[in-house]
Amino acid sequence: MTILVIGATGRVGRHVVDQLVARQANVRVLTRDPAKADFPAGVEVAQGDLLDIPALRSAFAGVRTLFLLNAVTGDEFTQAILTLNVAREAGVDRVVYLSVFGADTAINVPHFAVKSGAERMLAAMGFGATILRPTYFIDNEAMVKDVVVQHGVYPMPIGNKGVAMVDARDIAEVAAIELVRRDSAPGALPSEMINLVGPDTLTGTGVAAIWSEVLGRPVAYGGDDPSGFEAQMASFMPSWMAYEMRLMAERYVTDGMIPQTGDVERLTSLLGRPLHSYHDAARALVA
Repeated sequence: MTILVIGATGRVGRHVVDQLVARQANVRVLTRDPAKADFPAGVEVAQGDLLDIPALRSAFAGVRTLFLLNAVTGDEFTQAILTLNVAREAGVDRVVYLSVFGADTAINVPHFAVKSGAERMLAAMGFGATILRPTYFIDNEAMVKDVVVQHGVYPMPIGNKGVAMVDARDIAEVAAIELVRRDSAPGALPSEMINLVGPDTLTGTGVAAIWSEVLGRPVAYGGDDPSGFEAQMASFMPSWMAYEMRLMAERYVTDGMIPQTGDVERLTSLLGRPLHSYHDAARALVA
């Protein structure tokens, strides 16, 4: 059967598609602009978005398994609710959903609360689902690289509790493994949750030390006050989103994103290789 990938053009989704193609899965993607899509040969491209119900219905034709990644938008929850309803209507009973680490605890952060709601909807509607809960993406550090390199300051206020940042490639490969496992099963499998974490639990000062080593000169941690971070984000994203990023950062400072016992070992066993590290990502960004 066909696996529908929603969110296929982003940093995680593109890797998911590549991983599925490598596993010889039948893949369809949903995108607003097929002309700009650049996917491997054999990937079917459907045009539409998550608020276009006719396009959604068409995209779900012949699909049994869904990968759902909602972008952080002002109407993210509406998109998730509509998509899961249309999926159920189409007979889809297998889902891999990209949530977020600690979705049920950081309830004041909008995209955490949205994903917690979608998790509840998946359970209430009887989907057999794998809930993937990633920590903060290492790949997002591309947004702050120039500040680090040009000013010698790591500006992301992640605090000293610790955040086990995860690489998008690790997220995508786990997603593909779960999609193929569910799609090839004779029936819907029981639901489960997987925390997606990195190999190292990093603090603000610890990340600054990594950048100091990579650059060969001192890099300081900018501190735990998220107001400056909000202002920086607002320079290139909508103010509501910058504020949401601030709320997320405040949670990092107060709670961190700390793996549970066995999370790293579970992922290493599932992937059959070590997890990608922050240190390697920093070197790649500089290179």
